[in-house]
Amino acid sequence: MAGPDLKSPGVGDGVSSKADRHKRIGVFDAIRGFSVISMVLFHLCYDLRFLAGADLSWFAPPLQDIWRASISWTFLFVAGCMCPLSRSNLRRGLAYGTVALAVYVVTIIAAVDVPISFGIIYCMSVCTLVAWLLGKLHCLPQGPIAAAVLFILFVLLLGFSSGTIGIGPLSLALPHALYEAPGLAWLGIPGPGFSSGDYYPLVPFVFMYLAGASMGTWFEERGYPRWACRAHVPVLNLVGRHALLVYVVHQPVLLLLTGVVWE
Repeated sequence: MAGPDLKSPGVGDGVSSKADRHKRIGVFDAIRGFSVISMVLFHLCYDLRFLAGADLSWFAPPLQDIWRASISWTFLFVAGCMCPLSRSNLRRGLAYGTVALAVYVVTIIAAVDVPISFGIIYCMSVCTLVAWLLGKLHCLPQGPIAAAVLFILFVLLLGFSSGTIGIGPLSLALPHALYEAPGLAWLGIPGPGFSSGDYYPLVPFVFMYLAGASMGTWFEERGYPRWACRAHVPVLNLVGRHALLVYVVHQPVLLLLTGVVWE
């Protein structure tokens, strides 16, 4: 009787081959597409309640906070996972930064709500540039253990911009004087008078992004499961492939629609 067929991971065992490594991973597009649609619905509810005055009393914490986190955390984790698949994370990071700057300028000019400075697209930009630099230095974290440690750090630092670290009764208050310094809002230390309609500073969100990058580099070495590569839900994958474009155009469209409906 012939012995077992020992072979390297490939088509036969449901793992992508090296030739497939830099093709689009369908599951990322689908997840990102779902999150983009969720984001549009979230902003629709926000605009209706806070700008158009609609009676949406259910759109409030804790549901509002959980919904918001489910969108932004997913964006950052998936973006991190996709780092090894990018032809140029430097170019990708700078492209995000350009969009973030444009969003800041437009929200100042429009003056519909609080201008967005250091929002989610800024966060995507700076996190991508951090991952690019770590990759150049050959110290980008890799593997499930690194991802778990980074996620724990992310959770422990969730209150950093509010002046605390830790969880619940185990949290510690940071010195108040630290938050009196101007010019550090980008890092996660908002100074006096700082405000933003969307605030995702480098700390703690870089740790969520790097947790995704850790898993992305790990799968890049081993190959993605075939089901992940081939995952395809037509609408979700289409939206996911054009997530940045949808982000840019959806809010002006929503403002127009809510203004027409509720005037």
